[in-house]
Amino acid sequence: MKFIELTVHTTTEGSELVADVLWQYTTYGVAVSDANDVIALQRDKSTYWDYIDDEAAPQGDVLVKCFLLAAGADADCASIREELDALRARSAGVFELGTLETGRREVEGDEWMDIWKKHFRPLHIGERVVVCPEWIPYEAKENEAVILLDSNMAFGTGEHETTAMCLELLQKYLREGDFAVDVGCGSGILGIAAVKLGAKGAYLSDIDPFAVASASHNAARNGVADRCTVVRGDLLEEKSVCGQILTANITADILCRLAPGLPAHLAAGGTLILSGIIESKLDQVLRAFEGAGMRLAEQMRRGEWFALAMQRA
Repeated sequence: MKFIELTVHTTTEGSELVADVLWQYTTYGVAVSDANDVIALQRDKSTYWDYIDDEAAPQGDVLVKCFLLAAGADADCASIREELDALRARSAGVFELGTLETGRREVEGDEWMDIWKKHFRPLHIGERVVVCPEWIPYEAKENEAVILLDSNMAFGTGEHETTAMCLELLQKYLREGDFAVDVGCGSGILGIAAVKLGAKGAYLSDIDPFAVASASHNAARNGVADRCTVVRGDLLEEKSVCGQILTANITADILCRLAPGLPAHLAAGGTLILSGIIESKLDQVLRAFEGAGMRLAEQMRRGEWFALAMQRA
């Protein structure tokens, strides 16, 4: 089977937005190569992740790549181009997206699988969490919580700053026997990690069917499916769901829209962990959640991204 590898040139700030566009047209994988990630990882001695070739660190533009079936790639590429142009129009004066230049090449199925998989190795985050691609053998050390992920399937493998910060805050604020709730679960990494770190159960929700399929697959692969409820839908419509830990790694604009309703799903004494926030949106997110009765307990920053731990005022 033949695939088209489509590459979009953008910026660090625009990489997540571009990746979101590409995910609408593929279930075969989206990869972000950003030199700023490498620099941040070099500075952060608690995290080890070689997710690019050692001799080929990206330079200049941030490259966002996806794989499309060759049979329908022309139509998909045209639609992606339209989406990128619309994204530029919406983001004018808000996000710097770079050139959004695209390039494409044809690859065989076996070739792109090899290209994709060779970029991933086990990622150590904080004191206990190890995120490991499911095809790589890894022997857990004492007290480690190992999360196996099929990184071809979805969104959130741990290498992005926002996910890594959420995992670090989980390790700090999660207590044995807590119930965890994850909004916009993507691959399910945060809910699965919560259970492996000692939560009695987790409720994972996402509006994207591919994310729900991925989270369900990963929960089963990690042996925690019986303690993870994975739902396609809007958490705000599920009034009975409540947890001592609530995570939401989405985008700042969506977080602000969710702010009035999210605290109702947080138990007394619980912690709300938020990420997906760039500096220009930080004050806006803080105001939104402080207005909903939350107070800032801790703030983290990695590269261009922020994460917050918040509790009731």
